[in-house]
Parts: sequence; C-alpha cells; structure tokens
Amino acid sequence: MTESELIQGLKEKDEKAFRHLVEQFQDQVYNTVLSIVQNPQDAEDVAQEVFIQVYRSVSSFKGESRLSTWIYRIATTRALDLLRSKKSKKRFGVLTRLFGNDNEPVFEPGDFNHPGVALDRKENAARLFKAISRLPDNQKAAFILHKMENLSYQEISDILQVSVPAVESLMHRAKANLRKWIAGQTD
Repeated sequence: MTESELIQGLKEKDEKAFRHLVEQFQDQVYNTVLSIVQNPQDAEDVAQEVFIQVYRSVSSFKGESRLSTWIYRIATTRALDLLRSKKSKKRFGVLTRLFGNDNEPVFEPGDFNHPGVALDRKENAARLFKAISRLPDNQKAAFILHKMENLSYQEISDILQVSVPAVESLMHRAKANLRKWIAGQTD
C-alpha cells in the first residue's frame, strides 16, 4: 500500500488501512515515545493515543510533509505533554516529595529497559537515559529523534516545527549538557 493509498484509506475510515498504519509505524512510535517517557506502560498508552489521534485527525493532514513526519510530530508532542503533566502533578500534587542534598527534587527513573539497548551496555545506557531525562523537553526531543531514531536535522525540524539551525543548536546544547552530567555522575 502506497503512502497516498494509506492516507486515502484512513480518510475513508477504512479499518484495513488503519491496521496497515499501526503495523507499519507501531515500533517507531513506541520506541520514540519510550525514549522520551522512559516508562513502558506510559509508552504503550501514549502510542495508542497517537494512533487514535492520527485516525481521528487524518482529514486535517495536508500532505505538506511525509506521513511519518506527521506521526513523529504527534508522538513527540504527546510524549512531551505526558512528561509536562507528570512534572506539574509532582510540583503541585499532594504527594510527599523527597529532596536531595542540594534541595532539588530527586528523580530516579526506575529500571528502564529500552528495546534497542544491548544487555552488556545496560549500565551505561541507564546512565545515559538518566541524563537524557534531565534535558529540557526540546533538547530531549531533538536528541532522541536524531540519535535514537536516526532522523535527519531536516526531518526533526519538520517534526518540532523549528528551523534547521534551531535543531543544530538544540543538539549542540543537548550534547554539552549530557557530557557534563554524565562526567559528573559517580554512581
């Protein structure tokens, strides 16, 4: 099924087209979302929401970018929205917060396992993902889309709806922050 046939099928609410969409993009969507939210259950929920949103809003897809770019944009936005929501709940919630020595809220991602990480590199990957979780949302999204999803700066520019030089800047700052945080980790 070509991309235009897929889009037309989705616009006609064809169930076969929707199944094809999910089969074609489920791994990329899930892995992208998982890299951002770092929680398998949340990633599954967000991935499902992405496909529902694509199905419901495909009529608004203008074809100015590739379908995959549009789907990545939705996935990235949904994942970042979930993180913002969680941060907001942490900030204003009734739950007791624990503070570290420097009086900053402590955030420890649980046992995070990304399907693309080999077992022998699990410890280094855990340190990297812990550092990635500290990046500002726009840097985190750019870094994950480029380094983990192997997207070009132009594709990331289309997804994040920023200029290519802005993506270059986000990547530069993300790499600098990650180097600094990983070098400072002693655990």
